Amino acid sequence: MITLDIKNKLVEVVGVSYVFTDDETLNEYGKDHTEDLVFPPSIVVKPASTQEISAIMKIAFEHAIPVVPIGARTGLSGGILAVHKGIGLSLERLNQIEKIDEQNLQVITQPGVITEVLQNAVAEKGLLYPVDPSSKGSCFIGGNIAENSGGARAVKYGVTKDYVLNLEVVLPNGDIINTAANTLKNSTGYNLTQLMVGSEGTLGVVTKIVLKLVAAVPHIVLLLVPFFKMVEAAAAVSAIFKAGIVPSALEFMERDAIDWTMKFTDVPDLNLKLEIEAHLLIEVDGNYPEILMSEAEKILTVVEQFQIDEVLFADTVEQKNALWKLRRNVAEAVKQNTVYKEEDTVVPRFELPKLLIGIKAIGEKYGFKSICYGHAGDGNLHVNIVKLDMTEDAWKNEVPKGVKEIFELTKSLNGTISGEHGIGLVQKEFMPIVFTDIELNLMYQIKKIFDPKNIMNPGKIFPSIYNH
Repeated sequence: MITLDIKNKLVEVVGVSYVFTDDETLNEYGKDHTEDLVFPPSIVVKPASTQEISAIMKIAFEHAIPVVPIGARTGLSGGILAVHKGIGLSLERLNQIEKIDEQNLQVITQPGVITEVLQNAVAEKGLLYPVDPSSKGSCFIGGNIAENSGGARAVKYGVTKDYVLNLEVVLPNGDIINTAANTLKNSTGYNLTQLMVGSEGTLGVVTKIVLKLVAAVPHIVLLLVPFFKMVEAAAAVSAIFKAGIVPSALEFMERDAIDWTMKFTDVPDLNLKLEIEAHLLIEVDGNYPEILMSEAEKILTVVEQFQIDEVLFADTVEQKNALWKLRRNVAEAVKQNTVYKEEDTVVPRFELPKLLIGIKAIGEKYGFKSICYGHAGDGNLHVNIVKLDMTEDAWKNEVPKGVKEIFELTKSLNGTISGEHGIGLVQKEFMPIVFTDIELNLMYQIKKIFDPKNIMNPGKIFPSIYNH
């Protein structure tokens, strides 16, 4: 598919130093954090500007070559896997923060900037970009746009889509558009910005991003609450909100998630009692310490209605960082221990206990173990199905049946099959569980308007019946 002539055209655009066809590079850019899947592209190209990307897309469009935008490769749904080969379009060289507008509380950034680097840069100006994915130290802001990433603090501050004001996008035919204006309000035409956010690289290539910011919050209180019953931990989530408290983060971790993280990563040992089944990590933030302490006391009043052990108040910055390190390293600990599949369910908060009970029952039915954790304040539960000593036959044939039932359960609880990881490759066949044929076809027709030759990250989001 990639002839010598096409390769030479790509070299003319970006230079010979930024075009790669060796197996090592292709394999490296053909995988992310999705299970153990590898789908190398035919060629990797690393442009450094919108104009170079436009030129690359014009070449791809002319020759009907698939193009897969590639960020930091931290995704969990196979979004960057080049299932139809073609051009792997790495955005890592578009890594500049172009402007921090302190007057209007905005930042203009290229997509290859690491999320935490962006957060630190605006923090130096007394500002906050609050979207806080667990992989913030390695993921790109462009990938956050593609997946509509959330994270721990979404419960109070919202997800990526809530901060995107405007996008510069290169369309599959090479045209360059802006989706909106750099304003907080906009009722001018269709909302192309929000259409692009979460589109998983299937509609175009985002090359510039305008984000709104908020003032930094000076004070944080963090509590770790141990529960003797996992289901009660899930039930306490809704109770906290019903009491009128909106935490800045509310995270659920079942016992195995904590044990594995303490065993496989460098985090402090909590010396848990054997009877403890789960923890809630609860954060409140604000401008006034006395108000935060009052909210913390109210949280204690709520959780004391359940069977809990001694609550840990993180008094120092070091303690707070240690607890957050524990939470952020759960996925990595699971990955180090065994082959796994991570599902990304989300339901209304009050339904979390039913979801948790159902997941465990489905695991028993199909013979697999699951480790659950996630952003409970949003009803977002990550389900890590771990292989351990399962046979290859059971892993390949029984687990998918269980995953399907987990998603059907999620739908029955008025939830959906991804809260923040996206659909990508591995979840696309489950889309009919949550969407009708009419709804899926409407999305597909939108895709065709943007991408009539189906070159933009083909094989993602839509079930196989759509010939992707």
